[in-house]
Amino acid sequence: MGAFQIGVFGMVVIIVVASLLAGLAREWIKTKEKPEVDLSGVEGRIEKIENLEDRIRVLEAIVTDKGYDLKKKIDDL
Repeated sequence: MGAFQIGVFGMVVIIVVASLLAGLAREWIKTKEKPEVDLSGVEGRIEKIENLEDRIRVLEAIVTDKGYDLKKKIDDL
């Protein structure tokens, strides 16, 4: 008999350890992968927000205009 006499119990231990290491390696590889993200909805919302910001700028310009204040005073009379 040789120096590497493992036996049935030793073989079972080696198989279990090898399968556990393979499972750990598989999970580690999964965590390193970047998931695909669908940004089509986000891009539409960003465009909508930008349009709203432009409209707010226009409204702010109208409200802070001195002519607007004068027109309001005339309308209030």
